[in-house]
Amino acid sequence: MRGRGGGRKARRARRAAPAGPRNPYIQRKIATFDILSQEGLEIIERNADLVLKEIGVEIRDDPETLAIFRDAGADVRGDRVRFDPGHCRDIIMRSAPGQFPQHARNRENTVMLGGANTVLAPGWGPPFIHNLDEGRRYATIEDFRTLIKIHHMLPEYHHAGGVICEPVDLPANKRHLDMLASHFRYSDRAVFGALIGAERAQDSVNMAKIVFGDAFVAENVCLYAVSNSNAPLVWDSAMTGALKVYARNNQAVAVTPWTLAGAMSPCTAAGTLAQILAEALAGLALTQLVKPGAPCLFGSFASTMSMRSGAPTFGSPESAHLVLAAGQIVRRLGVPFHTVGALTSSKVPDGQAMEEGTWGLMMSVLAGANFINHAGGWLEGGLVHGYEKAVMDADICGKVAAFAQGLDLSERAQALDAIHETGPGAHFLDSAHTHANFETAFFQPQNADATAFEQWQAEGSKDAATRANARWKALLEAYEQPTLDPSIDEALEDYVARRKAEMPDCSYA
Repeated sequence: MRGRGGGRKARRARRAAPAGPRNPYIQRKIATFDILSQEGLEIIERNADLVLKEIGVEIRDDPETLAIFRDAGADVRGDRVRFDPGHCRDIIMRSAPGQFPQHARNRENTVMLGGANTVLAPGWGPPFIHNLDEGRRYATIEDFRTLIKIHHMLPEYHHAGGVICEPVDLPANKRHLDMLASHFRYSDRAVFGALIGAERAQDSVNMAKIVFGDAFVAENVCLYAVSNSNAPLVWDSAMTGALKVYARNNQAVAVTPWTLAGAMSPCTAAGTLAQILAEALAGLALTQLVKPGAPCLFGSFASTMSMRSGAPTFGSPESAHLVLAAGQIVRRLGVPFHTVGALTSSKVPDGQAMEEGTWGLMMSVLAGANFINHAGGWLEGGLVHGYEKAVMDADICGKVAAFAQGLDLSERAQALDAIHETGPGAHFLDSAHTHANFETAFFQPQNADATAFEQWQAEGSKDAATRANARWKALLEAYEQPTLDPSIDEALEDYVARRKAEMPDCSYA
């Protein structure tokens, strides 16, 4: 095997190139890691029912949603809605689908949500970017488009995502138009729609109809959205408004309580889980009351906080408990599970960033998550999308994908012929089995360096972040824009221009 693809030049070429054939999503062949007993699950579910019955959820500035719940038999008094035990669960389990595809404009990139499938999407929502060349600065629409291109070249990500970064050089009330048009133009993977408010959600649906066609969108999931509760126990009109638009248009909504335990929920996992379940049950029930059979996911973004500073913390043992237990709870409800991945408080792509991010991503995979948002690029508690971090996280995503395939027990993998051929006291380097399988035997990270110290030193003593800096630039240079019908591209541009002309610029969301 010596001499095959060796040398510094070949190694550089391999690092710059996209990694191998791309799978549109992970099909898990490993078991989930369950940490709650049957009794523990029943305790959490009972407590969530008590929260919904005795405390309820508050619906802010949305009379229509209050009327929907009232008509469904909930106890509505002012803005407070209370539910009898099991009421929300019955509504959800009666009609919510357990699995469904989200279509990409390139059908080969369509993802399946639910079952034993996992979809990995890059980070979401930061107003800043970071790279080794410029450091930390506010993000622009050019950063947004550049990151789409880099992610598109990384096969370890399965989904284009949504607000890769906030382009703060555009008006806050109009930038969703440019962002979604950019996703459709520079990537051909599945994509998020805008999250905040019914009007922006409707813009997203209208633009999806331009790309996919009215009839196709009416019958198929082409957009993915997240609707976050305002913890504790509040649903506001910005989120319920978008949720209702997507549900009515048969588009997927991940109903996702967003909590930092100790601030937005109790400082114990059991208390936080009961609150998360109560908030999610109300939101999921709303999707099914708006349109029975509307595609939806149970989402959970639950982490911890520093009791010294009050700052968010990630990659903690308690956050692992929360995501693993949430996965068990969701499986009993029978809908797909949405959660988060490579989160970190670190400001730069260093050891802390990778340790916390790897822990979080691995726990979400073991929890059986069907969609993992923030699987790459996240820094500084979500304030920053890191160029190098996105490349470094892609290696971790590749590792969890390989891990999720489980142990190969095929005749080839059992390798009895190799053991017979080699016999006692020899080695397997020259065996026929090794020669036949060496290229695919083990996962090959794209950014890691496993050379000898002397060779690493001779090549510049580059750390992982430095290598990632060179790789995202090489990926960007190799990027080729996926084909988009010119008439569709023109129609998107016309829609964006018309909608922008209909509203004044606004600097706040």
